[in-house]
Amino acid sequence: MKRGYFGSFGGQFIPETLVTPLGELEREFLGAWKDASFQKELRYYLENYAGRPTALYFARRLTEKFGGPKIYLKREDLCHTGSHKLNNALGQVLLARRLGKKRVIAETGAGQHGVATATAAALFGIECDVYMGDEDIRRQALNVFRMQLMGARVIPVHSGSKTLKDAINEALRDWVTNVAGTFYVIGSVMGPYPYPLMVRQFQSVIGIETRKQILKKEGRLPSHVLACVGGGSNAMGMFAPFYNDRKVKLIGLEAKGAATLSYGKIGVLHGMKTYVLQDKHGQISETHSISAGLDYPGVGPEHSFYKETKRADYFPVSDKEALEGFTLLSKLEGIIPALESAHTIGYLPKLAPRLSKKDIIVICLSGRGDKDADSVRSLVPVKGQP
Repeated sequence: MKRGYFGSFGGQFIPETLVTPLGELEREFLGAWKDASFQKELRYYLENYAGRPTALYFARRLTEKFGGPKIYLKREDLCHTGSHKLNNALGQVLLARRLGKKRVIAETGAGQHGVATATAAALFGIECDVYMGDEDIRRQALNVFRMQLMGARVIPVHSGSKTLKDAINEALRDWVTNVAGTFYVIGSVMGPYPYPLMVRQFQSVIGIETRKQILKKEGRLPSHVLACVGGGSNAMGMFAPFYNDRKVKLIGLEAKGAATLSYGKIGVLHGMKTYVLQDKHGQISETHSISAGLDYPGVGPEHSFYKETKRADYFPVSDKEALEGFTLLSKLEGIIPALESAHTIGYLPKLAPRLSKKDIIVICLSGRGDKDADSVRSLVPVKGQP
């Protein structure tokens, strides 16, 4: 990898104000990653606080439903705070402390990254502000309360589509203004270098664990690995440790109304060169997804590299298919997935019938679905519901 790039994607498309702090962040991260004491402390909190390793669960009834490949779920929903986001937040807040920063900021869509950052900030006694679009505040009220309960200030964003893209814009403006004492905890494998590399490394614990667990359970690697993709952190954390295993097919599932890798063009967004949903004039397109965490018009640059080199395939999943996945996993396995993760389950009716009983599918179940209960309740009929 050329410094800061994955193939031709990535880089630093930033105001001059951020050149020095990003250089400082790169040096600190690369130094910390090689520092045995940092790794020991991170591992301590991942194991004793976040609850790692998370389980790799054989979904027996889901497997029987499709009558073909074995289906396993990597249970990131069991991680403290309810998703994979804490893996990265713990790492970055430890870096913030190492750099002597007294304040952290974050952006959030579905609220899980905001909750994870507020959690880590509370753990280490650091001031925390989280930017969140008005629309996402409305549909993720539970996570707003959780952040506030842990002492974070949730700052509403009223501009644009009032979703994740706009929250990132405001967080970047804050960082440019207050860069001396503030650390920006980016929630996905996106943004200017070194964030895509850094977040991938913190999230790669998902795929590293999965690889060991499936070899122990099955004695071989899976044929297919699936994950949902918005910015793409859970997917990249799962995919990267399998990158050199060429017989393992990597599949990313996007929200159909925000399917950047399916419908986007190469452009620049939030400090990175990547695939972007844009019109013929280069203006960023409005997106839609029932899931706030996938409602983003860009994608991490390493995913763009995986697409360009055909190492991974990416497919759109509709709101209807995601809701069907949401209810299917709930009824068959007693596991209510986050709407983001439900996109992977919603893709199974297209994938599983093409595979045989010899195949093994591993799905990254990136989060749990209680945060989505209010927004889904009127859309999913259940027995006894008025």
